[in-house]
Amino acid sequence: MQPAHTSRNGIWLALGAYAWWGLVPIYFRALRPMSALAVVGWRVVLSVPVLLLLVLATRQSGAMLRAARQPRTLAMLALSTLLIATNWLVYIYAISADHVYAASIGYYLNPLVNIALGTLFLGERLRVRQWAAVGLGVVAALILLAGAGDTLVISITLALSFSLYGMVRKLAPVESLPGLTIETILLGLPSLALLQWQAAHGAPPAFGVSLARDALVSVAGLVTAVPLLMFAAAARRMDFS
Repeated sequence: MQPAHTSRNGIWLALGAYAWWGLVPIYFRALRPMSALAVVGWRVVLSVPVLLLLVLATRQSGAMLRAARQPRTLAMLALSTLLIATNWLVYIYAISADHVYAASIGYYLNPLVNIALGTLFLGERLRVRQWAAVGLGVVAALILLAGAGDTLVISITLALSFSLYGMVRKLAPVESLPGLTIETILLGLPSLALLQWQAAHGAPPAFGVSLARDALVSVAGLVTAVPLLMFAAAARRMDFS
């Protein structure tokens, strides 16, 4: 159980992260016709300088280097990197393919999966009224899933990948900013290679289309990093369930 003041801080951080993500589909739809792979690539590449500057500004470079030298911590961050990359890719595909409803269901399921992981693997316990609320959530989720059709795999993949990401970040012995910076660096080289491969195969350019489009792509790093920092900080300050 987390201390009360720490848990309250975590709640505000979590609310901020989820409110941000609730508005993000508007941003990603504005980037069309960029492919989901290209958007993920630019999100990662442009997040690296943003996060490195934040690490330097907050004097957390030592913490980042210590985490990178610890094999167990680095392995956990590599796993969380794979999970968040999967989540990003499926999410942006869903938005660009007009499956916003399926993506919404995935993130509606996410707290229910968090509760399952917290109670099964982290030893967390809920009170009776909390279980009643969970039961209502499960009923609502089943009703939503009944109409999901062939997009069900999108919803389930989003829910599982993000819940597992959150649990790994909660357990990893590194604070939110150094951890996210390491994750992003791990994704940096594959993302650059992906963008070069797409350019060589005739993918539409990300920049040079219009000033408005250039501005939108340029802030992809901030759009990506800020809510993830808030979420990772919240996960470390709250019971996962």
